[in-house]
Amino acid sequence: MPLEVGLVAPPTADAVGRLEDLGVDSLWVGGHLASPNPSPEPLMWLARLVEQTRRTVVGTATLVLPWYMPSVVAKQLADIDRASGGRVVVGVGAGGEYVDDFAAAGVPIAERFSRLDESIDLLRRFWNREAVSHDGRHFRYDGLRIQPAPARSGGPPIVVTGRKRSAMRRAARLGDGWMPYLYSAERYAESVRTINSMADDLGRNMDRFRWMAYLMVAVDDRPATARREAAAFLGGTYGQDFTDFVDRVAVTGDLDQATEGINAFVDAGARHLVLLPCSVTRASSLVPWLPELLTKLRAVPVGD
Repeated sequence: MPLEVGLVAPPTADAVGRLEDLGVDSLWVGGHLASPNPSPEPLMWLARLVEQTRRTVVGTATLVLPWYMPSVVAKQLADIDRASGGRVVVGVGAGGEYVDDFAAAGVPIAERFSRLDESIDLLRRFWNREAVSHDGRHFRYDGLRIQPAPARSGGPPIVVTGRKRSAMRRAARLGDGWMPYLYSAERYAESVRTINSMADDLGRNMDRFRWMAYLMVAVDDRPATARREAAAFLGGTYGQDFTDFVDRVAVTGDLDQATEGINAFVDAGARHLVLLPCSVTRASSLVPWLPELLTKLRAVPVGD
C-alpha cells in the first residue's frame, strides 16, 4: 500500500481545489467552540469541505466528541458522509485544552473521557441502522433510530487522536485507527508497539487498523528559520514557548531534512500522514515548498 499524505484544509474553496489538483490524499478540519484562537466549528467546516472537494478523503482532526449529543452528531456525520459519497473519516478526541469549549457545550470537562468512550460506541450503533436502546452513565435512549444511514456500511472509520497512554488504550479498544500529534518519530514508534500490545491482549486483529500521524512541518532553505517559524506557530497556537523542544514535536529544516524527518515517521509505522505547515498565514497549506515535498514523499517506500 502506498504512503498516503493529507493536509489540514485551507479556508477557501480555491485553495482547497489547488490542493486537490496537487493530488493530496486527504484534507482535514478541526476547530473549537469558544477557544482563545478564533476557529470554525468542526462539523460546519467538514460539511463545507465536502462541497469543495471531488475525490479526496475528508476528515476531522480533531472532533472533540464529548461536546455533542451522540444521537445528534451521529445524524450530522451520517448526512455529511452520504453527501461525500462515503469519503469521511472521523478523528475524535477528548479535548480539554480550553475550558471555555466545555462551558459553551454545557459539558463538565471532568466527564470528557467517559463521554468520549460512551459516544464512540453509540455512533457505531446508530450508524448500523438499528434502533438503539441504551442506559449509560451519560446518555439514555429507548429504541431511537437515526436515518438515513451513512454511505458506507457501519459508517465512517473512527480514528482516535491524542497523546497519552489512555488515548492509546482507547485506540486499541475502540478505534479504527490512531493519529497522535506533537510526537517525535521515536515516540510514535513506541505508541505503535504499545497499541499493538494492548490489542493483542484484547485478542483484536489489527490488519485494517489505520496508522496515522498528524505532523507540524516547517520548511525553509535556512533550517534555523524553519525551526523559528515552527516554534512561533506552535507558541501562538498553544500559548507556550516551544523554542527549547520544537525538534521533539515538529519536523523542520530544508526540504531534504524535512523529507528525512517525515520518513522517520514512516519507518516508525505511520502509513497516512496529515501535514500542518507551520506558517503564520492562514493559507498555510499552500506554502511554496509543498509540491516538491509531496513528490518526494510519493517516492517513499512503505513496508507492510
